[in-house]
Formats: sequence, structure tokens, C-alpha cells
Amino acid sequence: MRYRTLGGTGIEVSTHCLGAMMFGAVGNPDHDDCVRIVHHALDQGINFVDTADMYSAGESETIVGKALKGRRDDVVLATKAHFPLGEGRNRSGNSRRWITRAVEDSLRRLGTDWIDLYQIHRPDHTTDIEETLWVLSDLVSAGKIRAFGCSAFPAEDIVEAYHVSERRGYGRFRSNQPPYSMMARGIERSILPTCRRLGMGVLTYSPLAFGFLSGKIRKNQPLDLSARAALTPDRFDPALPANAAKYDAVEQLVEVADGIGVSLPELAMAFVTTHPAVTSVIAGPRTMEQLEGLLKAADLTLDDKTLDRIDEITPPGTDLYRADAAWQPQSLTDPTQRRRPLTER
Repeated sequence: MRYRTLGGTGIEVSTHCLGAMMFGAVGNPDHDDCVRIVHHALDQGINFVDTADMYSAGESETIVGKALKGRRDDVVLATKAHFPLGEGRNRSGNSRRWITRAVEDSLRRLGTDWIDLYQIHRPDHTTDIEETLWVLSDLVSAGKIRAFGCSAFPAEDIVEAYHVSERRGYGRFRSNQPPYSMMARGIERSILPTCRRLGMGVLTYSPLAFGFLSGKIRKNQPLDLSARAALTPDRFDPALPANAAKYDAVEQLVEVADGIGVSLPELAMAFVTTHPAVTSVIAGPRTMEQLEGLLKAADLTLDDKTLDRIDEITPPGTDLYRADAAWQPQSLTDPTQRRRPLTER
């Protein structure tokens, strides 16, 4: 296992991070089995674990807390807040009111006194970024978190947050967590260069492109909807014209993997860690078998010939699908942000 420093924090993390999104009701409801997966990952050299309060409505954090008992000091633990938890108002977002509550709930579920990396799961344009950075800085001072970052923030929001931190003397985002894979390379245009220029760490998620790069979803083969694909079947429906390019790319990438004697998931994982802006890639296994398969890529190095061929199949900076299905900017969701009033048209 290789290790890199996370965004100037001095904290060393493994280039492979264990993602816990599939622990709990959404993925693997067997707590004991999930604990075994965590322990095996740690035994193989992974020292970085990422979860979130909204994964299975807090159940994932509870499982991670069980798994880290007696091993907490050896693990860099990351979690997130933003998405709604429970019914009622003011139980989501990036306000001081909610983050103050959310971090206490996460600490309780995780069974720990501190969180190494606390991340804002998505932007919230109803809350001033100054408000968010202020409360996060206070949480660092209180010893509840060691550093903070963001997740799936666009480049313009990252830059704005950086300048607010500089101007107000607050702590700054030390990391960003965007989706990135051989089939979703849009972040290479501005997000990754921005993070690198500002000295931020990057821990990417969805290296297997929501299952397309798992090796189990192939052209002209029966579609298995028993696992991840069942959550968003339209994304994989071969009858939809929008999916044709995805299936074509998979077949070409399988040839690349076969040509160097590795599996498609191994190729996918190794590709992500090749980018100079990427600190760690998050692997989110549901089973021990999946973890074993992903760990095989930990010491795989891709040569320039292989990377050039991948560039030919999926050109740099291009997305074959919308990588972040959980959030859209207000500039797209609110028509008034895109249309002048009738009297001014």
C-alpha cells in the first residue's frame, strides 16, 4: 500500500480509502460482515476510512464505529454532513445550526471523540460560505474535528471558499471529494487543476462508474439488477440510446485491461490514482470478495502506452454520463436563474 499526504495537513493516508456507503440497509445489512471487511482492509494497509451521516440514515457510521473499537488511533476517519436526516425543518444543509448538531450525532454514532476529516457533502447556496467555514473552524478549535473539506464542489465554489478563508482568517477546505473514473473525466477540466493549485487533497469516489467498470455489465449480456444497478436501472438500460456510448467504451476498456493482464476494476482503480492531483481513491465494497478484487490494484502502475489508449477511448475532460446524480446547481434547477423576467426579455 502506498501513502500520500492529505492536502498540506501533514496527515498521511493510503492511496486506497475504504468507503462505507454500502454498509447498512442500502447495501450490506450484516453488521458483523461489514466489520470483518473493515478489519481486513486495515490489515492490508488501508488507514483511511470514509463514511457519511446520510449513508443508510446513520447506520453506516454506527457500523464503522463498531469496527474501529480498539483501532481508532491507527485510522484516519472521514465523514460528511449536508443531506437531510429525519423529518422537519433545519435538519440539513450547511448552516451553523445544523452542522453543530450533525457533528455531535456523528461523533456519537462513530463512538469517537474526534473526526479526522469532516466534509461538507454538497454546496448549499442558501447558506453563506462564510457561515459554514466559521463553524468548521470553531469545531477544529474545539478539538471535535482535525481538518475539514468539501465533496463534489464545483471549481467556482472551491475558489470562493478559499478567498473567504483568506479574507476572514478562517480555516480552509483541505480536500475535495469528487466523482472520477475512466468514464467520468469532466473534473480534469477545472476541478482537479484548481484543487492542485490551491494545495488541496483529492479523494475521489465512484472509480467503477457506478458499476459500469465492475466487469459485470457488458454489451449483449444479461443485466444483473440484483446489486448496485437496481438503484438506478435506467442508467444501465441498453435499450436507451444514451447508454450506447457507455457500453461501447466498456468493451474497449476490457480489451485494454486484458492486454496488460489485469481485470477491468483493477485498471479502473489504478487509472484514478495516476492523476497528480488525486490523493486517494475511495473503494466502496459491499462484500469481502469485492474488497479483495479492488485491493489488487493497490500496487498496479500503468505505463504511458496504456494511459494513451484510455485517452483515445474516453478523451480527457469528457463525461459519458452525469457523474453526480445527487445534486444539481441552482443555476440549472431554478428557471428564474436562467430567464430574464418577461418585461426585460
